[in-house]
Amino acid sequence: MGTTRVVVADDHAVVRAGLRSALTSLPEFEVVGEAADGPQLLAVLAQHQPDLLVVDVAMPDFEPIATIRQIHATYPAMKILVVSAYDDQSYVVGLLAAGVNGYHLKDQPLSDLQLAVQRIMAGGNWISSPLLNRIIQAAPQITRSPHITLTRRQRELLRLIAQGYDNRRMAQEMDLSVKTIENHLTALYRAIHVSSRLEAYQFAIHHPELLAETGYEAAQNRESVVSGASPLTVLVVDDNERYRAQLKRMIGKACGEAQLYEAEDCHQAIRLLQQITPDLVFVDVILNDGDGIQCLRRIKTTQADVRVILISAYPDREFRRLGLEAGALAFLDKKDIDAATVRQVVEDVLRRKRKVT
Repeated sequence: MGTTRVVVADDHAVVRAGLRSALTSLPEFEVVGEAADGPQLLAVLAQHQPDLLVVDVAMPDFEPIATIRQIHATYPAMKILVVSAYDDQSYVVGLLAAGVNGYHLKDQPLSDLQLAVQRIMAGGNWISSPLLNRIIQAAPQITRSPHITLTRRQRELLRLIAQGYDNRRMAQEMDLSVKTIENHLTALYRAIHVSSRLEAYQFAIHHPELLAETGYEAAQNRESVVSGASPLTVLVVDDNERYRAQLKRMIGKACGEAQLYEAEDCHQAIRLLQQITPDLVFVDVILNDGDGIQCLRRIKTTQADVRVILISAYPDREFRRLGLEAGALAFLDKKDIDAATVRQVVEDVLRRKRKVT
């Protein structure tokens, strides 16, 4: 086996020294860089592109969830171990969802840290045992609750919980007081039948369809669909449930009043199009039941004027050519689809819709 190249990030020099000593005592590990804050870490990662990042996320100029997501997207092959004194379960699960491979508590033995990095580099995951025990004990029994209906504000709170936000950051994001956030969280917990933030996070993971404003209720009431109560109706066709939830969140951010529908294959999409008239459709090129480009053709046959954007994790030139010939408005690489891109697409569709009406 080759040497594992490691970057260590912590704002305390003595902690970095301890981590460096523990890691370099393992013959296959080499510390190639260190950082003490967020900007420094990004620069060191760009310089060394290591195999493993060992990081305390409570550093200056470092936004934990957002920056970990950015790092994970930029260096998808790199493993990430968080080493922290902070043991709040909702914070931990938020970071795990953002892409870290392990979470190690600072008060645990350095021998455990060595075991953690070895396990992670072997392809496993790691959570310090005291924290893992609490998470397991707190885990609820998740059952399907298809009849749950959330308000727009409750959906937004659930999205923020899934992203690892605490009450203070929720208050900043939603421009509300912390006390008001606490009151809304109490109502949300009651609505989804949970009693804690961790349970709410786990509920969100099991019910991604509730993370964004949905059009399913409206689909059951054709009058509300026909009346055009929403400024934008969007259909997402993708066989990856997690990615559908992610894209729906970005669309919901760009247009909070949007009605969002989803389908995991072409059959479901065509069935939905018999009930709704979307302004915009996102279609993955590769679907479980076949070719996304063929699905695009069927969509355009059903509703010729609908704007369709093809998306793919495999930005093949031939896919792009065939998709544009079939009538796609654009062909986007999934890696390039972020909040800014989605907002631009949504705003363009809204502008064109206003011109027509």
